[in-house]
This record gives sequence, C-alpha cells and structure tokens, in this order.
Amino acid sequence: MSDAILCDALAGLTAAPKTLPGKYLWDETGSELFDRICHSADYYPTAQETALLPRVAAEVARQVGRGATVVEFGSGASRKIRTLLDALTDPAAYVAIDISGAYLEAAIRRLASDYPGIAMVPLCADYAAPVELPIRPGPGGILGFYPGTSIGNFDPSEAGRFLERARTTLGPGLFLVGADGTTDPERLQRAYGAADGLMAAFHRNILTRLNRECGADFDIDNFRHEIRLRPDPFRVEAHLVTARPGTYRLGGQAIPFAASESIRTDTSHKYTADAFQALARHAGWQPRALWRAEGGSFSLHLLQAEG
Repeated sequence: MSDAILCDALAGLTAAPKTLPGKYLWDETGSELFDRICHSADYYPTAQETALLPRVAAEVARQVGRGATVVEFGSGASRKIRTLLDALTDPAAYVAIDISGAYLEAAIRRLASDYPGIAMVPLCADYAAPVELPIRPGPGGILGFYPGTSIGNFDPSEAGRFLERARTTLGPGLFLVGADGTTDPERLQRAYGAADGLMAAFHRNILTRLNRECGADFDIDNFRHEIRLRPDPFRVEAHLVTARPGTYRLGGQAIPFAASESIRTDTSHKYTADAFQALARHAGWQPRALWRAEGGSFSLHLLQAEG
C-alpha cells in the first residue's frame, strides 16, 4: 500500500492546486476518528440516516426476499448493516468492502459473534476501482449497500462510473444507496468543520500517515483544517491550510508550500434525490423506491439493475 500512497501523494502534491486522494484518510486511525465523528451531535447525515434506515428496513427486506447476499461498499465499523441483517429473511452472507484492512478485520470479528448463521466475508479493496466478489452469491441474489453520504465523495462523472462498476460487481441485483442534498451553509459548517476538533484530526491524520508510511517530514502543526463551499456542482471541500511557508520532503522530492497554501483532502458533493436518480438511470440502474429523512435532505434509494 505504501508504494501506491507515495505515488498518488506525489502526483497530487506536485500539482497545482495541491490535493491528496481522500481514500487515504481511511487507515485504522482515520476510520476510528470518523466513527467518532458520526456519533457527534453536529454530524447530521448519520443522525438522519439512523432515524430513516430502521423505518424502511422491513420494506427493503420485502423487496429483496429470502437468502440474499449483502455487499456493503465502504463498510467501516459495520454498524449500519446490523439494521439490514436484522430485517432480512435468512441472509446467506455479508461481504464487507473497505480499504482499511485492520479496521475491517476487527469489525467483522465483532459482527460475526452476533450473527453466527451468516457467512462473513471481509474484502480489503478500493471500491473506487473495479471489484470482483470473492464468493458466489446465495440463492436469494444480491443486495448492495452504500450507506451514508459517500456517493458525494465522487463528482457527478465519477459517481456515474462508480455506479456502473457497482452494477458489474453486483450483477442483476438491488442496490440501496444513501445521498444528501443539504446546501444550508450553517449546517454544513457545523457538520464538516466542527469545533470539537475531530474533523480536523481526521484530515490532518493523512499527513501523519505520509510521515509514518512514506518517510515524509510534514510539520502537522503547520496545517489547519478548513472547509470551503463551492457551487456548480454544489460541494463541500476539505482543505489543510499552511500557517507558515515551508518545504517538506516526500519520496526524495522537496515540496514547497507558501503561507496560506492549501491541500484539498476530500470533497462531499451534495445530490438532491432527483439529481441522484438521474445519475443512477444513466449508469444502468432503475430507481425502485425512494425514502426521505423527515426534516432533512438525506435520502435512501433502492435501485434495480436494468437488463
């Protein structure tokens, strides 16, 4: 993994403007930090989804049927999947796909003890690339699950390509996907730039990871976390911004920074329900059901593969 991180980090940090791939936020420390963020009062997407998912799980189970294999993209702590596994009738297997191998293995061990009748299959992979399932699906077909607002980490063209790849991975099955269309600046500032410091620690951890795994020498204290709202398409960008100029070494290269220069570390595009369904149709999915959170812009979409 360190060779891939080094190559991608050098490409991003020697470009203008500077960027780092958001997928490298998700080492074990980053995954643990984000799990804490999801339980913070200001991070509204989790609160809205946590209220909505139990309300719709029985209807999802009815449409899926008996004996399904469930495939979760970006499984993290595998908390939300419990709501689906409890609602489904005799699920055959659960395939958890995540880029953080150590965190994935620990999450699967915890889950397996509570669901001994379900085959637990961890798959350490970057789901932004093509993914081939390591098992044959059970007789009940496949239900894909992509919870939270992670679809927003892709811009519209990338999101379309992800949905196409997911259709190849899942085959002629169903796909339950979360999306968020919130555009209120105050709510977004609280959620993504929270004063509790967790989001800042989450994003600065990517520099700590480069220091540890790639021999870089970033002065972590010289970078502050900042979010920026961008239009057309509407999105939230996370940046690490320097307080002072400095030059840091990575992979034998010197990387200069001016004062107040930033690294974009992640992006969250906001998709209304209509915009997401248009993306899904273009990628070969037919919207089958839509549920919206009460008093919010989070939505869950049940899609069916066309053809």
